[in-house]
Amino acid sequence: MSRDFAPPPRATIEADVARALTEDLGSGDVTAALLPDIADSAYLLCKQDAVIAGRPWFDACHRALDPQVRIDWRIAEGERVASGTVLATLQGRARSLVSAERTSLNFLQTLSGTATLTAAYVDAVRGTRARILDTRKTIPGLRLAQKYAVRVGGGVNHRIGLYDAVMLKENHVRAAGSLTAAIQAARALRPSLPLIVEVETLAQLDEALQEGCTRILVDDFDAATRRQAVAIAAGRIPLEVSGGVDLAGVRAIAEDGVDCISIGALTKHVQAIDLSLKLGPSPA
Repeated sequence: MSRDFAPPPRATIEADVARALTEDLGSGDVTAALLPDIADSAYLLCKQDAVIAGRPWFDACHRALDPQVRIDWRIAEGERVASGTVLATLQGRARSLVSAERTSLNFLQTLSGTATLTAAYVDAVRGTRARILDTRKTIPGLRLAQKYAVRVGGGVNHRIGLYDAVMLKENHVRAAGSLTAAIQAARALRPSLPLIVEVETLAQLDEALQEGCTRILVDDFDAATRRQAVAIAAGRIPLEVSGGVDLAGVRAIAEDGVDCISIGALTKHVQAIDLSLKLGPSPA
């Protein structure tokens, strides 16, 4: 697993956590108030095989409610763990541990889900030249967190938003009158930004190769046309595949020789990892 990942700025993580805790706690945790406000312990259990991502958000949730809480992680961020693994132990105030439980788990379960699925795709294309990319199909308000989880899983971030790369698609081409006109307009407006161009035919591929860009997206090409596109591009400009990609078919796409495969499901179809936080000493 690649260790070349860094979390978003601390202020971003704390803002995510503050928003989530406000949503959950409201005017106060009326159930935790039934507990004695005494020192207690807890342990974090993973109930399925997973790649763990989201430790910074988990920690921030608990420290927001109890700055003195002690969290001892037994695993590293990005580590693959087996079902039944105790991930961490905590020492803090009983009420704070319980009040932070759900929000902290929501972050860790969601981000670990994204990292685990990303790792499965990365494993599936291992040995080919293809890199696994994410998309902008993220949970609103959690884009930086989810894109971080993709990196933890070994994937690569596509553009973060609408501001850090120019991406020309069919609507832009239609408005400009042609692919060439759209590329030239994009270069004139934002010459310093990466330029990604979607093509729908081999003729448009030739046009994009002639004009030049950072990457060419061959969207919804069938296998035969995709292999033709790889042969035509001949490594001059990286080719990206998007649309209709699943885990069963991703290896075949990668073996066609494309450079990137972008997959919205990494951040859109999130299956949370099964975790639980239990009060009391760790069983092992």
